[in-house]
Amino acid sequence: MRKRRPRLATPATEATTARSVGKTVDPSRFGPAVALSCRECGERYDLGPRYVCEQCFGPLEIAYEFTGVTRESIASGPRSLWRYKDLLPVPADVAEQANLAPGFTKLVPARNLARELGLRSLYVKDDSGNPTHSFKDRVVAVAFAAGRELGFTTFACASTGNLANAVAAAAARAGVRSCVFVPYDLEQGKTVTTAVYGGTLVAVEGNYDDVNRLCSEVAGEEPWGFVNVNLRPYYAEGSKTLGYEIAEQLGWRLPEQVVIPVASGSLLTKVDKAFRELIKLGLVEDTPYRIFGAQATGCAPVANAFKAGHDVVQPVRPQTIAKSLAIGNPADGPYALDVARRTGGAIEDVSDPEIVEGIKLLARTEGIFAETAGGVTVATLRKLLASGQLDPDAETVVLNTGDGLKTLDAVAPTSGPTVTIRPSLSAFREAGLA
Repeated sequence: MRKRRPRLATPATEATTARSVGKTVDPSRFGPAVALSCRECGERYDLGPRYVCEQCFGPLEIAYEFTGVTRESIASGPRSLWRYKDLLPVPADVAEQANLAPGFTKLVPARNLARELGLRSLYVKDDSGNPTHSFKDRVVAVAFAAGRELGFTTFACASTGNLANAVAAAAARAGVRSCVFVPYDLEQGKTVTTAVYGGTLVAVEGNYDDVNRLCSEVAGEEPWGFVNVNLRPYYAEGSKTLGYEIAEQLGWRLPEQVVIPVASGSLLTKVDKAFRELIKLGLVEDTPYRIFGAQATGCAPVANAFKAGHDVVQPVRPQTIAKSLAIGNPADGPYALDVARRTGGAIEDVSDPEIVEGIKLLARTEGIFAETAGGVTVATLRKLLASGQLDPDAETVVLNTGDGLKTLDAVAPTSGPTVTIRPSLSAFREAGLA
């Protein structure tokens, strides 16, 4: 039993299971997954659309019994996240189903950025290469695969933007209905790139935490698969594939340091889970690694708790340009604290001007245009180096989780033509451009 209970993803007064569609669950269609397990008390439940423990209201996650997973079996799979299907709660034929097949994005050697920051070895795991240009395609793919086995035909979510894109696109490809809920003041780029897929897009007059609360209530009323509510145990497992890929792309070894953006905290905890699974299965050597979290100062409840030495994360009201990380009450915040402390890492935050500088620094040095979350991560990397918390001689991977074209407003005021000239050679020379 853990010493303290984390903040719940849903109010304790709600039902501990969402409304199901009445389909009989076939456990053989969930790969190596054998049960749902409470992260607090260890109570186990049959696989199904359940996400909160009935005993202690702790969050549930997938429990596995892995068999026959080798480097060779993974390498023989498709160049997508489905090459790791034997490590996920999905059916064996998942790659043949109608889906966006995300994953296996580039691990870019960032030599120019490393040189500028004074790092010996740095890589950018660039998940802007996914179908809807963010890492959310991974978690949605796994949630959809599990949700279809549970009988859902309508998929929904609460989102700060990227998840809305991913759910709407995945539903379009699968030929099912989507209904996504977002804050009303979302960036136009993320609103348009959700609406274009033709599903139902609901703008809610409130922040993300208001949207999430509403979705928890709707999930109790409608037989829908909310990917980050009643399908959350399956959804979260998709983030593990980022950790698997980093290890495989480094030649089946773990990096010494990883810097990861923190919204709910789930991504950070699942990359750690992936590393521990690879070690347990003997697929990588058991070498030390440190995990660092990155937040915007305008929404830094986990960073605040880390610096104060607290185990409990106090909610905040977000106020930052990094809207994709603007979750004031992060469900996995306490677990992110555990991972950072256990691995010897840290969780730091950066201001909005530092985020913009981080976006521009990555673009200028590596030709990668990151959204604001990527700016948070790069700026945090620089801040951790300056404070001596991050070792400049250790091999480091930094995650870019989304595309800068979705958050143009963040950099538009300070990005424009170097000079405007008349269409003549003399004007070109007068401007000193030769």
